[in-house]
Order: sequence, then C-alpha cells, then structure tokens
Amino acid sequence: MSGLALLLCHLAGDYLIQSHWMATEKTKRWWPAIAHAVTYGLPFLLITQSAAALAVIVGTHAIIDRYRLARYLVWAKNLLAPKVFRKPWADCAATGYPSDTPSWLAVWLLIVADNTMHLAINAAAVTWL
Repeated sequence: MSGLALLLCHLAGDYLIQSHWMATEKTKRWWPAIAHAVTYGLPFLLITQSAAALAVIVGTHAIIDRYRLARYLVWAKNLLAPKVFRKPWADCAATGYPSDTPSWLAVWLLIVADNTMHLAINAAAVTWL
C-alpha cells in the first residue's frame, strides 16, 4: 500500500463522497456522522481487506468528526506556548485557536489538524492491522 493510495482514499472519502448534509450535520447528531464515516470508509476497500483496519478507519472517523476532536488537539498543543500566549478553552472552543485568530486561518488550520489526525490513524490501521 502506498502513501499516495492512502491519501487519495482519504481525499475521496472526506471530500468527494461526503454530502453537504453530512458535512453540516455530523457535529450535531450521530446519524450523519455515522453515514459519513461509513461512506468515508468505502474507498479504503480498494487498499485493504482487513476488517480490523476498516473498523478502526470508520470508527475513529465517526468519533473524530462527531466531536470535532481536532480542536482539542489544537488547543492542547497551544498550551506548550509561553503562558502569555495560552488561552482558556472558553476562548478557543470553536476551533481550538483563540477567538482573535482570523476566522479563515483558524478554520483552515483546524482542517489541516483534522486531516493529519485521520491520515495518521489510517496509515497505522492499514500498516499494522
């Protein structure tokens, strides 16, 4: 399995197959999150037949997207900054970045963090399961 194949499966599942309904509702209710995660997993059938790997890919995708877990990762990593730059969760809850961060930048950096989480988990699942 190549890294390019893994990336293409991720991009197809997360961007080409995901409907607007899934994208806008998956953080509010489980049904859209599960529907998105299941359809997200379909391209991975092309690169693995491991039921365990597919379960990890689909299951973690549903949880990460439903709770927007990337924002917690972003906020936690920013706690490593000097104290003067650390912001309370209440100021960062939307994206993990402080509210004074330009919204376009905060959203794109959150998307990058989210994609990185998914790609790392998917690579580990396909490699080791």
